[in-house]
Amino acid sequence: MHEKLAAKVVAAPEVEGVSFADLGLGSNIVETLSNLGADAPFPIQAATIPSILEGRDVLGRGRTGSGKTIAFGAPLVESVLTSQAGKRREFGRSPRAIILAPTRELALQIDRTIQPIARSVGLFTTQIYGGVPQGRQVGALKKGVDIVIGTPGRVEDLINQGKLDLSDCRIAVLDEADHMCELGFVEPVQRILRQTREGSQKLLFSATLDREVAALVDEFLVDPAVYEVAGEDQGSSTIEHRVLVIDHRDKAEILSSLVDREGKTLVFSRTRAYAEMLAEQFDDAGIPAVSLHGDLNQAKRTRNLQRLTSGRVNVLVATDVAARGIHVDDIDLVVQADAPDEYKTYMHRAGRTGRAGRSGRVVTLITRQRQRRMTELLGRAEIDAPFEQARVGDDLIEEIAGRMPSDADLTA
Repeated sequence: MHEKLAAKVVAAPEVEGVSFADLGLGSNIVETLSNLGADAPFPIQAATIPSILEGRDVLGRGRTGSGKTIAFGAPLVESVLTSQAGKRREFGRSPRAIILAPTRELALQIDRTIQPIARSVGLFTTQIYGGVPQGRQVGALKKGVDIVIGTPGRVEDLINQGKLDLSDCRIAVLDEADHMCELGFVEPVQRILRQTREGSQKLLFSATLDREVAALVDEFLVDPAVYEVAGEDQGSSTIEHRVLVIDHRDKAEILSSLVDREGKTLVFSRTRAYAEMLAEQFDDAGIPAVSLHGDLNQAKRTRNLQRLTSGRVNVLVATDVAARGIHVDDIDLVVQADAPDEYKTYMHRAGRTGRAGRSGRVVTLITRQRQRRMTELLGRAEIDAPFEQARVGDDLIEEIAGRMPSDADLTA
């Protein structure tokens, strides 16, 4: 992060007793948040909502699962509603706000959270993303929407076709801004933001904020309020990290043993082909599993994710791009079948568990040859994880899978 952008750190004790109403949100929105299970604000929400309602640009950093979607979504809805007070919402109206996400999964997840909040006050959202025909999206825009949630590629495409007009957009949000930059979306995002109303409010939220978002921060954010969540260090985290050093020939059997369990498990693979192979391997072993990767069409991706969230299967094997934006609160084990190549990928994967204060465990499988690289990666991520030798049938595997108590459980 820029040195000039000193962040205000907000800790959980500071927000005890604070309600969403105290932060300036209206009664309909507060009630809807309660129905969504958000009875009281998380630290990132308590910190950013007042600044957003004041109209300030905001830069927010918090680990995945810290509540960023409500942190920008609820005040965005309130602000759009306020800006339209006393005005008729006309048929074919242009959107007043746009939210950009790096992947369609994340765009869909954001909409699932924001749509009921918007509907509670009579506002409408629509999703705009690639991989599906644009007809339904264009149809929604013709009728008129208040908030657009989409990915940069399709959004820019519809702008160029003259089917999306952002000139009346008063608020623009970038979620997972760092990942947007990693995927090569910096220039499309810049072009999109330049289409919004002059002086529009800009909100950037991400798990990490570093030099990769510098160009966006420098051009678009004016005197931003900068926040990050305290207690993101490992000492106060609810996530346990472990590294298993294995022989490559044991890998398939160890993976099957790890995922043969009661709780929900997310397995990360580097390639689409390996994700498919592992899902088939688990199925063959009598462990229902589905995959999530870029070769699947949107309907299949949505269906496979729904099978996990509904509990019809307990194992999802995913690649990194497809898994961005997965929001399943009760994933309590993340298994990295392929170790990540860089620390931000590790942080993103780890953020799929331990969400909203729940406990979780991240287990990475490596061979002996990779121990040095893994040590360096964990050092950059500021994570202390034990390296443990593991073989097929070890009690260690049984304990991680939850089929026998850990040493901590026995001494508790």
